[in-house]
Amino acid sequence: MEELIRLLDNDLQYEGYDIQGDDLFLHISSSRKEANCPYCKQPSGQVHSRKRRTLKDLPIQGKKVKLLLDQRKFFCINDACRKTTFAERFGFYAPKATKTNRLQEEILRVAMTQSSLAASRYLRKSVADVGKSTICNLLKKGLEKECG
Repeated sequence: MEELIRLLDNDLQYEGYDIQGDDLFLHISSSRKEANCPYCKQPSGQVHSRKRRTLKDLPIQGKKVKLLLDQRKFFCINDACRKTTFAERFGFYAPKATKTNRLQEEILRVAMTQSSLAASRYLRKSVADVGKSTICNLLKKGLEKECG
């Protein structure tokens, strides 16, 4: 499982799992000693706090996957930076996202072949709990990127 988690990001480590009904919860954490402030790029190792973040991901063995990431918040040690704290970031999801990038890509792939209502029904059965409005929002964002 450790190797699968590292496919998301080399700085992640697998902590364990729980299965509850059709859901597989994967507990993961960062192995980084420090993180770079996204605003000033200054590295910091001074942890401010921790937060459990839940991200939906692609299914495994018919189970809907939820990643439980122990995300750390750091103090920015650069006095010139406009932010005093920041959350560590990873490349497999966007800041403030609730779904991994690869799950969003799968949702868009399915949504391109059928109506958003039909796509929502299909995705809820086999991939992740996704509503029609989520699909429409992702399609809208995708079009804005292409056109904008």
